Amino acid sequence: MPAKVTPFYPDLRGSALPACAILFVLAAGAGFVLGIDNAVVVPTLLAAAVLTGLALWRPAAARWGLLVTFLLAIPATAIWLDEPLVLVFLTIPVGLAAVLLSLRTGLAAALIAALIALQLPALTSLAPNPAAQGVTLVLISAMLGLMAMAYLPTYGFIAWARDYYEVTQAQLADALERKVELEQTLAGLGQANQQLARLNQVAQSLRQVAEEARTAKQQFVANVSHELRTPLNMIIGFSEMILSSPRAYGKRIPGALLADLAVIQRNATHLSALVDDVLDMSQIEADQMALTKEYVAFPEVVEAAVTAVRPLFDSKGLYLKTEISADLPPVFCDATRMREVMLNLLSNAGRFTETGGVVVRVTRAGGVLPPLPAGGGQGEGGLGAGGMLQVEVTDSGPGIAPDDLGKLFQPFSQADNSIRRRYGGTGLGLSITRRFIELHDGEISVTSVPGEGSTFTLRIPMAAPAPYKPEASRWLEPDWEFRQPPQRARVPHTPLRPRYLVLDEDETLTRLLNRHLPDAEIVPVGSLAEAQRLLAGEAGGALLVNDESVGDGLRRLAQAGGLPAGTPAIVCSVPGPHAASEALGVTERLVKPILRETLLEALDRAGAGAGSVLIVDDEPDALQLFGRMLQTSGRAYHVLLARDGLEALAILREQPVDAILLDLVMPVMDGFELLAALRADPARAGIPVVIISARDPLGQPIVSSALAVTQTGGFSAAQLLAAIQFVANTFSAVAPRPTRG
Repeated sequence: MPAKVTPFYPDLRGSALPACAILFVLAAGAGFVLGIDNAVVVPTLLAAAVLTGLALWRPAAARWGLLVTFLLAIPATAIWLDEPLVLVFLTIPVGLAAVLLSLRTGLAAALIAALIALQLPALTSLAPNPAAQGVTLVLISAMLGLMAMAYLPTYGFIAWARDYYEVTQAQLADALERKVELEQTLAGLGQANQQLARLNQVAQSLRQVAEEARTAKQQFVANVSHELRTPLNMIIGFSEMILSSPRAYGKRIPGALLADLAVIQRNATHLSALVDDVLDMSQIEADQMALTKEYVAFPEVVEAAVTAVRPLFDSKGLYLKTEISADLPPVFCDATRMREVMLNLLSNAGRFTETGGVVVRVTRAGGVLPPLPAGGGQGEGGLGAGGMLQVEVTDSGPGIAPDDLGKLFQPFSQADNSIRRRYGGTGLGLSITRRFIELHDGEISVTSVPGEGSTFTLRIPMAAPAPYKPEASRWLEPDWEFRQPPQRARVPHTPLRPRYLVLDEDETLTRLLNRHLPDAEIVPVGSLAEAQRLLAGEAGGALLVNDESVGDGLRRLAQAGGLPAGTPAIVCSVPGPHAASEALGVTERLVKPILRETLLEALDRAGAGAGSVLIVDDEPDALQLFGRMLQTSGRAYHVLLARDGLEALAILREQPVDAILLDLVMPVMDGFELLAALRADPARAGIPVVIISARDPLGQPIVSSALAVTQTGGFSAAQLLAAIQFVANTFSAVAPRPTRG
């Protein structure tokens, strides 16, 4: 039996006092029959008296005394009477051992009694009697079996009770402990609630500060662009001009000075590239990086990047090979950003590779496109779901250790500190590359073997979602067959998606909506008549019209006869990347820092020739730099300088010019106001204008300054009030940007 229930066993043992009393009565009866002077009666009476006394004062000794007395008295009696059948009374000590002590003691007594029954005739003068011995053994076994049948269930119940008691005690202790923990938790919650109430009061007072901080964060990219690019333009421009035209500053300039200027120009150019990388990363993190996607021939993107980096490979004696599949269809992507991706990968491979070279493989791979909007299926050019472009850039460089692979795509992180000192770089290129690939709903990975080289693999979808087709057949498949469902279907609830019909000739607004409103259903239409037909056939939605003039768009809506009742029309003007320059009335836009050759080429494209050029910029250093660039160009430019739009208008009233170099951000009258004044004056509206700005037009797109909403039948009072409240709340505070897909 289990040891843990042993403490209960003494409570099951019987008392030795009744057995002693019975023994005393038996001895007295024997004395009455045999005579008091019998040799057996007196010892038996004495033993019974002694055992009775022990039972009263020492119960344990009395139990063992009874057992020993019977084990000795019964064989002695058998020998004295010379009767083997007396041994059958050995069953008495077996039963007494089980009752007074334990079942195990009864088993031991049974073994001793059996041994006595078997060996007593051989050791004494008792006559052997096999029959009597057999009966004795049977009776001993029977007595032991009866005792086991009586006590084993009791022992089992005791074991269960003991276990249950211990489990209950453990549960009680656990419950007490949990009660203490609960009380402590409730006390802590009370304190936390008080602290939370205090923090809410502090949060209310800091909310206005947080809104101002968020507004400042949104302006960070534009401000840092202007503040960093303007001084960089001075450094790069003057150093480049001195190095290219040293005689403009005197007959002889020391060679050491020119060498130092070359170092200044090289490091300033590196700093300019770093600024561009940081601004790209800032725009991506601020969710201001919008892609301009269109179908492009991707081999041309690859070749442009290869051409740009080939001088690096030629200077190190490395090969640069391209393997482009011949069956590649046009790819729907932002060509500028994908060219930057290829430049980052190729320039990295060229910088780290010392022997061998780089192989670029462009193939069409299988895969699964991201989920398309409703109605999306097969894109332009016949590309369906699963069309993926795969580009692999494999180099024979030193490779990358497995522990360093996780650092590659982290901003400002390189494999180890020695890389920056030996190869250069900022640790931003691969991080920006990964972000650009993710903006294209693609992925980039790297595999590398130290000592053998590395392979960067990028995959992007090749096709764009097809325009929405409203025909009813879009819901059916060619092999569709109706089958009665075996039971009532449980149709899940599908949330209603907002639906917009977009009339947009150059698809600029369509791309903007698809990118920033992934949960909306965007339906491009080719004309107002098609929009009216779709709105008449399918209820719900709104019409968005992208027109160069908001007023012209409203007039077109009125002439077309309006829209179905309850359908609003929103007219705005969102120029495309090429239309933005036309809307501003400028010929070209250059972003600082600007090299002299770039400036001269822009003036050539503007048709300025060698005539008069008006430079308008509020920075005196910029005026000096661009003026010196034109004066040292070897052309007969007549340079005029103005510090703001008002001075420029005053100069234009005095004499005509052949071209204007214009900065947009200026005090008094900025570049936008000057452009508006030029467009309003027919005599000066045709002057070519080249924008020279430190603000990146891709990061800060020019959009419409007006927005019109109209609806057939007009607006009710409730609708008007709701529209006023929505517009006021949207434009009077910093509104959250829509989630980008």
